[in-house]
Amino acid sequence: MRRSWSRYYGWRAIPSLRARLTLGEDNLDSAIFDSFRFTGLSLNSDDSMLPPGLRGYAAEVTGVARSNARVIISQQDRVLYETQVPAGPFRIQDLSDAVAGKLDVRIEEQDGNIQRFQIDTATVPYLTRPGMVRYKLAAGKPSLTAHRLTDPLFASTEFSWGISNSWSAYGGSILGEEYQAVSAGIGRDLFILGAVSVDGTVSRADVSDDISLSGESLRLSYAKRFESISSQLTFAGYRFSERNFMTMSDYLLAKQDNSLSRHGKQLYTLTFRQQFTRWQLDAYLNYSHQSYWDRPHSERYDLTLARMFDLAGWKNINVSLAGFRNKFSDRDDKGGWIAFALPWGTQSTLSYNLSLNNQQLEQSVGYFRNIDEQHNYQLSAGTTPQGGAFSGFYNHAGESAQLSASAGYQQGQYSSIGLSAQGGATLTPEGGAVHRVSASGGTRLLVDVDGLADVPVRGYGSPVKSNVFGKAVITDMHSYYPSRARIDVERLSDDIEATRSVVQATLTEGAIGYRKFNVTAGKKAMVSIHLDKEQVPPFGALLRNEKMQQTGMVSDEGSAWLSGIRPGERMSVEWDNSVQCYVQIPVSLSEPQLAALSLPCRNRSVGAE
Repeated sequence: MRRSWSRYYGWRAIPSLRARLTLGEDNLDSAIFDSFRFTGLSLNSDDSMLPPGLRGYAAEVTGVARSNARVIISQQDRVLYETQVPAGPFRIQDLSDAVAGKLDVRIEEQDGNIQRFQIDTATVPYLTRPGMVRYKLAAGKPSLTAHRLTDPLFASTEFSWGISNSWSAYGGSILGEEYQAVSAGIGRDLFILGAVSVDGTVSRADVSDDISLSGESLRLSYAKRFESISSQLTFAGYRFSERNFMTMSDYLLAKQDNSLSRHGKQLYTLTFRQQFTRWQLDAYLNYSHQSYWDRPHSERYDLTLARMFDLAGWKNINVSLAGFRNKFSDRDDKGGWIAFALPWGTQSTLSYNLSLNNQQLEQSVGYFRNIDEQHNYQLSAGTTPQGGAFSGFYNHAGESAQLSASAGYQQGQYSSIGLSAQGGATLTPEGGAVHRVSASGGTRLLVDVDGLADVPVRGYGSPVKSNVFGKAVITDMHSYYPSRARIDVERLSDDIEATRSVVQATLTEGAIGYRKFNVTAGKKAMVSIHLDKEQVPPFGALLRNEKMQQTGMVSDEGSAWLSGIRPGERMSVEWDNSVQCYVQIPVSLSEPQLAALSLPCRNRSVGAE
C-alpha cells in the first residue's frame, strides 16, 4: 500500500523543492525505464505541485463497451483507475498527469467477456525548464503478486537538468546485485519545430548462474504543438532494443517463468490531435506498434472524429465516428462505430449507436437523463447478430458512497444485474465521517458545521450533508493549489443560518484538511430587548449565543432581528467592547409567543422563564 508521509504524519512538502516521500509499496513510474512494482522507499520531485499550466501530458483511454462494463486501468498489476461505464463508446480523459509509461486496459463485460489492450502515455521524457532539476530516487525490492518480494535489492536514480532555455540533459540507473541498467540522454527544444529527445540505455542481467545477458536500447522522441491550427503531435517512439537487452520487468518475468522470451524489439507510438474550430470538429489519432524478437507483434490504433453542430432549431447535436484495431496476444479485434447524440430538453439526451466489431454489426438507441447533480440513468435497446438486447444503468452520487446499478439482457446469451458501491471513511482527532471517494486515498477536506446535522456542503461536485456530529468530508479537492468548499445556502433549512459559508484550503497530495464553518441553528424573529427602568440597549449593540456567534444587532427602540433562537438558551448583549447584560430565551416557546417576544436584558444570568 502506498503511504505518503505528508498524508499520515502531517508533513508538508516545500513547494519550491517539489518533493514527495513515499514509504511502502509503489510503482517505479519512469519516463526512462519501464515501470515495475516494488516495496521500499522513494523520493520524487512532483510536477503536480506546479501550477496547472506547467504540468505535463496525461494519457487518454478510448474504447467500446458492448454492455454495462467495468473499465480497469492498471500498471504492473497495480490499479490506477477503475470505473463503470454504460454500453457504447467511452472516453476516459481524467487520468492523473503524473502517470507515465505503458498502461494495461481491461474491459470486463457483463457476459464475462474481457477486452485487453495496452496504451503508451506518449510523452517526451524529461525536458526541463532552465535551471530546474527533476529527480526520482528509489530503493527496495521488486514485489510480485500477493505482495511477495523477490530479489534483487536495488537502488534507482533518475534526473533531468535544464541546462539552458533549449537544452536538457537526463539520465538514470537501476543498480542491483543481479541486474544493472544505465541510461543517458539529451533533449532539445527546437522552438517552432517542436521538441526532440534521444537517449540510450545499457542493461546487464544475470538470469541464472550460467546465463548473463547484456544489450542496448535506443529511443527517439518528438513532440510539437501547432498553436495556429490547434493541433498537437506527439511521436514518442521510435525505440529499438537489441535481442539481449532486458528491462527490469523482462528480468523479473524471466526469473519467475524461467524463460527468456518476450523481449521487445521495436516500439512506435504516435498521438495526434487536431481541432477544427471553424467546423467544431475534433480529430484524435493514437497508434502504437510493438514488435518482439521471439513472438508476434502487437498493435493498437484509435481514430476518432467528433463534431458538434446545430440543425433546424436543435442545438448541440454531437456526431462521432471512430475506427479501432487491437492486436494483442492471440486476439485481433477491429471495428468502429458511429454515434449520434441529440439533446432532448435541458437534462436529457437521445442517442443512436451503430458499431461494427469483428464483422458483427450492432445498433442501439438510448435515452440518458440527468435528474439532478446526484442522480442520472441511461436506458438503451438494440439488436445484435444474436438477437435483441437491452441495458439499463443508474448512478447515484450518494453522501457516503458512489452507488450504481445496472441490468442487461442479450437474447439467447445472458441476463444480468449488477450493483456496486464505492465509499470510504475518514477519522481524525477533529472527528470523522463516511464519504464517497473520487480517488483511493486522495486529498480531502473534513468540514465542521458546529455540530449541526444535515447541513449541505460542497466542493466542486454534488453536495453532501453533515452527519449527526456535524462533520462531512469533501473529496473533490485539488492538491497543491487553493480549493474552496462552501455551504449550499440554497438548500439550507429555514432555521439554519451561515455567517461564514465559504472556506479555502491548500493541501498537499493525499492530505486531510480541516475547516470550520460558522453556522447558527434556531428560529428567527423580530424581538424587543429592554433594560431596567424602560431603557433599551444602544443602537448597534451585538447579541451573541453561548458559542459566541453573532445572532443579531439592536436597532431603533430596542428591536432586533434575532436568529438562532433556541428554547432555554442564554444570549449576551455587548456594547462598548464588553458584555453588558444577558437575555434568556423562554424554555417554552410557541409561535404566538415568538411573534411578540420581549426579552429583558439583565446584568447576570437568570433562570428560564
